[in-house]
Amino acid sequence: MEASNPVNAQLRRIPAVDRVVNATAQDCSCAPWSLRQAAREVVDSVRQDVRARGPDAPVPGLETLVERTRVRAQELERPAPRGVLNATGVVLHTNLGRAPLASGAASAVATASRGYSDLELDLAGGRRGSRLERVNELLVVLSGAEEAHVLNNNAAALLLAVDTLAAGREVIVSRGELIEIGGSFRIPEIMAASRAHLREIGTTNRTHLEDYQRALGPETGMLLKVHRSNFEIRGFTREVSLEQLAELGAAHGLPVVEDRGSGTFVNLEPYGIPEREAHGGLREGADLVLFSGDKLLGGPQAGIVLGRAELVRRMKSNPLARALRVDKLTVAALHWTLRCILDGRAREELPVLRMILRTEEQLRERAERLAGGLRAAGFLKVSVDSIPSRIGGGALPDLELPGVGVRVEAEGSVDALALQLRQGEPPVLARVHRGALLLDPRTLEDEEEIHGVVAAFAALSRGEKRGRAPRPR
Repeated sequence: MEASNPVNAQLRRIPAVDRVVNATAQDCSCAPWSLRQAAREVVDSVRQDVRARGPDAPVPGLETLVERTRVRAQELERPAPRGVLNATGVVLHTNLGRAPLASGAASAVATASRGYSDLELDLAGGRRGSRLERVNELLVVLSGAEEAHVLNNNAAALLLAVDTLAAGREVIVSRGELIEIGGSFRIPEIMAASRAHLREIGTTNRTHLEDYQRALGPETGMLLKVHRSNFEIRGFTREVSLEQLAELGAAHGLPVVEDRGSGTFVNLEPYGIPEREAHGGLREGADLVLFSGDKLLGGPQAGIVLGRAELVRRMKSNPLARALRVDKLTVAALHWTLRCILDGRAREELPVLRMILRTEEQLRERAERLAGGLRAAGFLKVSVDSIPSRIGGGALPDLELPGVGVRVEAEGSVDALALQLRQGEPPVLARVHRGALLLDPRTLEDEEEIHGVVAAFAALSRGEKRGRAPRPR
């Protein structure tokens, strides 16, 4: 009976994995491991399709399976993560790795990774040292804080602060600050993981000092103020200032923690960007300030803690601190970035600040060069236009940076054009808006990257004859 089962008969028609591997290897230079894994996946996919759809499910021929295996094997062998060209105009693009490191920081990482280092060694005394001592010293110099600490991201910094200072007790937070940001990171879930109890007060749009006062009790462990990272509340609104919270906390002997989300040590207000320096919260009375290293700071992924020495030291002695610590590569990149800021070189050398502070004149000049290259590549319906950019990454969600970019219109589907650019080498990321492709030169770091975008379009234009690209106009 089993032999006559039509599904089994169809399954027997599928070429064996070894046969697919051998056939693919004849015309493919991929490694044996990737060929075998790819062939398994391709053959298993066909088998699952037959089992799900029955004997009417088509069985691809060997030639089709070989092509699928070759494509999948090449995908398996690609570097991860891959470098991309960011023409979206979003400076801190979370999906693209947020802040690109400065070349000096990248060199520091390479040096730290190539050999041994004094990461946890006091060379003078020959004894064990602290991996964060020199980074923390620079943070203290930059901020004026009593003490500093660094963890692997800002969520870790918040988790450790709450677990250390309020485990088993209540943390009071306004409902208007119970944020969710990328990757389903939610403040209430951090509270649960830290063993503290969330005490919500006020409403989404209005919270008063009296709401905090009424919530105070013997179970209160902390007052927390959270920056709304990626949204704004407008209209009939009210919130309690950090200074008011600090006064309330001091009167009741409670720590006040500000989670900035994004922070910088460079004063951006003279450039029309309403973002105070990260350590401003300490001047306003916060006991601890927490923020990310890979956002406006322009460094590696890290969570930075600044504040009162007694509280920071308690956090360092929490067993969780070891589980959340940074590695030597992060230490090297962050140390270089902080030195760059201290030396007054941040605006010239940190890519994030260079991009944010580009003038409209600079952007127009870059856009004209980019547009000229695209026209030369055969894409004739190209125009230079005003295109606003965004900082992104949960920083200043309501701020648009005035800019100038390139608008490309394709006769075919603009979504198909965007897809083909993403699938190129290197991938090019752009924005699709109102039937056109927008290329923002703000986030193309140098001339080489602008040439890379032009080359990607030129490759599509050359592939048009083979039917792989929309016909340029």
